Amino acid sequence: MNKEVTVIGAGLAGVEAAYTLAEGGVNVRLYEMKPKKFSPAHKYNGYAELVCSNSLKADRVESAAGMLKEEMRILGSLTMESARENRVSAGGALAVDREKFSDFITERINSHPNINVINEEVCDIPLDKNVIIATGPLTSDGLAESIKRFCGGCLYFHDAAAPIVTYESLDKGKVFFASRYGKGEADYINCPMDRKEYTAFYNELIQAESVELKDFEKESIGDNKPKGKDKFKVYEGCMPIEVLAGRGEDSMRFGPLKPVGLTDPHTGKRPYAVVQLRAENREGTLYNMVGFQTNLKFGEQKRVFSLIPGLENAEFMRYGVMHRNTFINSPKLLNEHFNMREHSNIFFAGQITGVEGYIESAASGILAGINMLRRLEGNDMISLPRESMLGALSKYISDENVVNFQPMGANMGILPPLEEKIRDKKERYKQIALRGLNKLKSIL
Repeated sequence: MNKEVTVIGAGLAGVEAAYTLAEGGVNVRLYEMKPKKFSPAHKYNGYAELVCSNSLKADRVESAAGMLKEEMRILGSLTMESARENRVSAGGALAVDREKFSDFITERINSHPNINVINEEVCDIPLDKNVIIATGPLTSDGLAESIKRFCGGCLYFHDAAAPIVTYESLDKGKVFFASRYGKGEADYINCPMDRKEYTAFYNELIQAESVELKDFEKESIGDNKPKGKDKFKVYEGCMPIEVLAGRGEDSMRFGPLKPVGLTDPHTGKRPYAVVQLRAENREGTLYNMVGFQTNLKFGEQKRVFSLIPGLENAEFMRYGVMHRNTFINSPKLLNEHFNMREHSNIFFAGQITGVEGYIESAASGILAGINMLRRLEGNDMISLPRESMLGALSKYISDENVVNFQPMGANMGILPPLEEKIRDKKERYKQIALRGLNKLKSIL
């Protein structure tokens, strides 16, 4: 083939992309700025450094994470090979010795005859080359500016995501569909609250425990000084709901919980406050909580948000997060093959695309590598089935219908439901996983 690809970043996505290409006979120039320069979160010299937890989540196939890991094994994942060799005891989760995990991958990459590692920081996108950009949520300032210019300003330097719940878990007897003042379609699910319910929710919210951010994350979230009871600096446009609540008991009622323009059909009156849910996918199986970006601990989110009428038994597919995260507006820029719509030689992979999590990042690197390889060979690129977890993720990040794009991790809610109704959740998830794995195998 005698083709060359530049891969920028030796994190989980970058090493998977580089390894996939190298195994396919492509010469890879892998740029990694460590050990000359480290991001604020990275400390270890090795590649594929796990900077937070050493857990790669659940390993059982009937879980979203387990399903994705099995797909990665089918696709020849280097990180799954390292995880198998360097596993530590963690019950039902797949956890690893993080240094040995990194060392294993580093040795395989450095010793591969088709990979040339260059320890330099890249500050500009080499537009005339075949490129996979896999620099992660802590992309260096120089390259981030280059990406921002190239992508027309579609780059986000922080992640303020609201929780996502499944439609089937809502109490349909308490919520109602409507848009404010009846404008347009009844696109929102509304959770009405009377004064007593609102007061109870408010009191629990302002007392709930938040995640302690690292100093560099606080700095990246905003430049304005904390006000009143604010716990850290924030942009006004991505205010955590608990910070907003700390500014006064009625602050939420004049913000995302305002009841104006809505009438509760169960009472015929305007509620005291309303929590709105907006569809997260075109199938309407997932809904996000509008205005509920948050930094609360996950357990606190489950406890406090379950006080909202209609959400008492809500199944959370993603909890809200607020941390530093550099990502592009992928639905506008990328197709499901992870390359740009207008520049087919430039691919992105990893968390910079809006996939959230260790294994999600690594999996996207595999798919980006496979499709770059197929492009170089003159073959059609692979579109994975929507029933597979990686296929669903690739379609989510490239779906032009997604509004207010936020990162998404593997979860069963992004997969199409089964035709057969199965009440037992564990069995239902198992059948969904088996369907997806069989579909994936059939196209490979």
